[in-house]
Amino acid sequence: MSQSLKESSTRGNERMSERARKRLSKRAKRGFRGYPIATVALYGLDDQVATKLTVGIVPAEHAEVSDLGRWFSEAADIRNDAGVAEEVLAFIDAAGARSIVMTDRIIGCPHEEGIDCEGPTCPSCPFWGGRDRWTGERLH
Repeated sequence: MSQSLKESSTRGNERMSERARKRLSKRAKRGFRGYPIATVALYGLDDQVATKLTVGIVPAEHAEVSDLGRWFSEAADIRNDAGVAEEVLAFIDAAGARSIVMTDRIIGCPHEEGIDCEGPTCPSCPFWGGRDRWTGERLH
């Protein structure tokens, strides 16, 4: 593939990614529109690079999550992946979500307690040990 075609393809992917992110963000900014609600959360080894994105569908008030979608990226920040953004939007649309709630930052380790690691502190993610996942501040 020639250099100009590669650059064009890269710019096209960036535009698709930006467009999908904007659509998701715009829907989240609309506020509560009723149930079902889609909750979107980002996770990473630290607070800089998101390697996991989850979407939970809450069908009604006081209900548990009925559907859960997970996307992973080992190579790059998942927030910059146009394909993942499109899949997330399709998942949300298929669930019929009327509202979207989305975190504005990475909120914790991508590993799940009891599945990927044992105990409250993940040995693979020392950054999150002793840190408030909502503010990113050290607890002690």
